[in-house]
Amino acid sequence: MARATIVSSGDLWQEIRTEAQRAVAADPVFGAALSDAVLAHHDLAAALSDLIGRRLGGNAVARAQFAKLCSDAFRDQPELVEAASHDLQAIAIRDPALTGLLSPLLHFKGYVALEAWRVSSWLWRHDHIDLALLFQNEASNVLQVSIHPAAGIGSSVFLDHATGIVIGANVVVGDDVTILQNVSIGRQGGLPNRSPSIGRGVFIGAGATILGDIRVGDFAKIGANSVVTSDVPAGCTAVGHPARLTNCPEPAPAA
Repeated sequence: MARATIVSSGDLWQEIRTEAQRAVAADPVFGAALSDAVLAHHDLAAALSDLIGRRLGGNAVARAQFAKLCSDAFRDQPELVEAASHDLQAIAIRDPALTGLLSPLLHFKGYVALEAWRVSSWLWRHDHIDLALLFQNEASNVLQVSIHPAAGIGSSVFLDHATGIVIGANVVVGDDVTILQNVSIGRQGGLPNRSPSIGRGVFIGAGATILGDIRVGDFAKIGANSVVTSDVPAGCTAVGHPARLTNCPEPAPAA
């Protein structure tokens, strides 16, 4: 699904509602579920709160509690909703198989896990430590994605396939990053502040492991099943175990 520009969460929500209304008209059976998940809500924040509650909560009480915490976070920090909007649009831009927005919104567990992490991070920063860790635990159990609330993640991030992803405390992930399944990013040797920093536009292949106090530069690529324990310069590709650098940009000629 090609998108030319990134739009606001309000404009995106109107696109989603229009798509849902067409789907309801085409398939009344599927339409009943769409009405509950999309058309019953007045904006993206409300729909996301309900969606996260449904996915993480094991019963009606838990679903309502998770949804309430999400609503509180989105109301207190509207930037979280804009980041969620950008995440959804990033999926539409980068996944050539998509033909609409409903499928990633309702069915891509990586998207739900990422937006649940945004709420857990908000809770962590407001000293609700136990609740933040509860979000992490439930997302890990239900969605097979574990992102520590003390990590830092930008916007327009795409967790593709999103099974077995682990992102540890103090890891920093920049904007426009794509992470495939079974990726681990975390500290090395038990040192608390020795976690990787991932630059803008980085692509991390399936099964990759990135460890330690290192920097992966902007628009670098990490090959599938690579083990990275040292810096990767911007624009380079790291492959293998241990990772070696290839396809690095040519240095600029001397003036």
